[in-house]
Amino acid sequence: MSDDAPLWSALADPHRRAIVALLLQRPRSVGEIVAESGLSQPSTSKHLKVLREAGLVRVRQDAQRRVYALDPAPIAALDAWLAPYRELWNRSLDALGRRLDETSDTGTEDPSPKD
Repeated sequence: MSDDAPLWSALADPHRRAIVALLLQRPRSVGEIVAESGLSQPSTSKHLKVLREAGLVRVRQDAQRRVYALDPAPIAALDAWLAPYRELWNRSLDALGRRLDETSDTGTEDPSPKD
């Protein structure tokens, strides 16, 4: 990702993350997003503007409604950026699993008293 600051900034807000989660289900009109999010229409519009400027959502006109949908490209870029960190966690969890297997293989029992 080249200049990813707007993307991270857009996703830093919990209301915008909630809107992204709604749009993950399906495209929605502004009215639907207002109803589902519990935010006011002006507040929702401001959040949608930030998401649109960050490239996370696309908007299309449908008669008198504006319908918003996720743009998968920035999400894919985030996923690619996070891949090495997932690998780090996987290695750590694999090492933990091996350690737990070694502990159970040696017959080490739980030292806590039994009732």
